[in-house]
Amino acid sequence: MKITEAKFAGSCTRVSSKPKRRLPEFAFIGRSNVGKSSLINMLTGNGKLAMTSSTPGKTRCINHFIINDSWYLVDLPGYGYARMSREGREELRSMINDYITGSEELQCLFVLVDSRFDITCIDIDFIAGLGEKGIPFAIVFTKCDKQGTNAVAAQIERSRNILLEDWETLPPVFASSAAKKQGKEEILDYIDSILSAE
Repeated sequence: MKITEAKFAGSCTRVSSKPKRRLPEFAFIGRSNVGKSSLINMLTGNGKLAMTSSTPGKTRCINHFIINDSWYLVDLPGYGYARMSREGREELRSMINDYITGSEELQCLFVLVDSRFDITCIDIDFIAGLGEKGIPFAIVFTKCDKQGTNAVAAQIERSRNILLEDWETLPPVFASSAAKKQGKEEILDYIDSILSAE
């Protein structure tokens, strides 16, 4: 798949107020500062589409971008940001849960995990919740340019094995680097395969 057009379509805090035009949705989520906005900008070829920042927790609402006038790429707030009030964290948790359980158009939720470290308990718990709710998802390991190829492969394998302690099989797993455009074709082709199967 090639993205030829990506436009901001609106922000919301609840499914009930998302863009009225119903199209397939592919959402991206991860812990704060995992490189989500950079990945979205890399996938769309638009360096300014999603707001990037060195400050975690900048995304505070659900942002819809219409892609090729045929589907939505959805940028969700990050989870697990410690430097936020309890009320703020609960508000984001409620917003995320409302979307992933309430959007009938959601086709796949891409969960982003930092490839440099073992997958965290927060990520494991979030992924377990997706399984319990029956939410279709895939895992994207980000920042794969920050280490050598062998180190990245070994770290991803460690994280996969941690997950496999609780899962019989894992959903699709992708390795990505926004800086080197790694994973772009694989992720977009996966989205295309879901769209083609509709």
